[in-house]
Amino acid sequence: MNSVTVSALTQYVDQEVELKGWLYNRRGSGKLLFLQFRDGTGVVQVVVSKKDVPEEVFETAKRIGYESSIIVRGKVTKDDRSALGVEVQGSAVEVIQEVHDYPIQITEDVPNIDKLLDLRHLWVRSKRPHAILKVRSEVVQAIRDFYYQRDFVLYDAPIFTPASCEGVSTLFEVPYFDETGYLTQSGQLYGETGAMAFGKVVVFGPTFRAEKSKTRRHLTEFWMVEPEVAFLELDGIMDLAEQQIQYVVGRALDKCKAELKELERDTSILEQVVKPFPRIHYEEAQKVLQQLKVDFAKSDDPELVKLSGDILKQGLGADLGAADETALGMHYKQCICIHHYPREVKAFYMKADETGKYAMGVDVIAPEGVGEIVGGGQREDSLEVLEAQIKKHNVPPESVSWYVDLRKYGSVPHGGFGMGVERCVQWITGCQHVREAIPFPRTIYRLTP
Repeated sequence: MNSVTVSALTQYVDQEVELKGWLYNRRGSGKLLFLQFRDGTGVVQVVVSKKDVPEEVFETAKRIGYESSIIVRGKVTKDDRSALGVEVQGSAVEVIQEVHDYPIQITEDVPNIDKLLDLRHLWVRSKRPHAILKVRSEVVQAIRDFYYQRDFVLYDAPIFTPASCEGVSTLFEVPYFDETGYLTQSGQLYGETGAMAFGKVVVFGPTFRAEKSKTRRHLTEFWMVEPEVAFLELDGIMDLAEQQIQYVVGRALDKCKAELKELERDTSILEQVVKPFPRIHYEEAQKVLQQLKVDFAKSDDPELVKLSGDILKQGLGADLGAADETALGMHYKQCICIHHYPREVKAFYMKADETGKYAMGVDVIAPEGVGEIVGGGQREDSLEVLEAQIKKHNVPPESVSWYVDLRKYGSVPHGGFGMGVERCVQWITGCQHVREAIPFPRTIYRLTP
């Protein structure tokens, strides 16, 4: 008898098969049981008829609880009503471990998310998180394929670092023998070393930020993909970011149809990703936000009125806040590139334009309330300017002396960006909180399981 997976069952119609997995759900009457059987590759209905199987088999199928591990044997038959197009006429049910106190109800979903996250080690078996994490897996593979196909070198950056890339205080400090170390906030500075060696590299790994944020868009540990390319300037950086997002979203739409259907995701806005991203100067974005603030305040929708009060809350000339990003996403209804932010609000390594007023940086804002999913720009390639910026931003010179060396020995124009995997997954799947977009989320309130 063939031992097969649920995903391969359509190849075995009218054949006897063996399936190994778990009981996901069950319904039925006194004479007919319908077992929802899962094995990680899919879910299939196994029909157990009292008149067709030994009494012991029927009673076993009737008795076992949710998530009991079992081996099922039976014949694959066509069933046009099922998502798979097949079902299994069960003839035997062998119990590996019987369970009767599984702590998660089959119908439980996001309204109990805090309770469910306490049981995350088990909740990942349920349909919703299973679908989201399958999409995440495809997103990660798509990112790797995108850069591999373009001859980027995968370049690993250290997790332990001597200082902050961003020059901010949101660092996780860790004892490092006789020194103080920090968990990395970004692999960008190290990626720049690779760009000078290989031409174009991509750093892909976990990053850590000790931000005491309670929003649905923040984690303290998340994954970032960070390409860095020699001789790449701002327009090319925006091109690369746009192409990457289009590739990744397109791949998810193509390969994750079943998962997005399970999540009841309306993909109409995702499908607009093929269009060129509008490229909007920061000053233009400020004007749009000023008008949206006025328009939303007059709305009959209380949510828009509330959003109006938060737009430009940090004032003109400041970095964009979450409400600003949400409003811009609602206005344009597609990904947009906001570029040329005021130099003062960007990091020490960001190159200024010819006026000296604006940084040659860009953020890609996703619609549907997701906000920034990409941040990057052109790096300062002048030794003298970089040293002045380090001093201005109060970055300890000794902590970035190796980084300054890059401007002493063959400096060239270069740039790149970072994209948070979880926010990208959050957008593609439509999940309400970024906590759902990673197997084991870490926030200011959560370190377990």
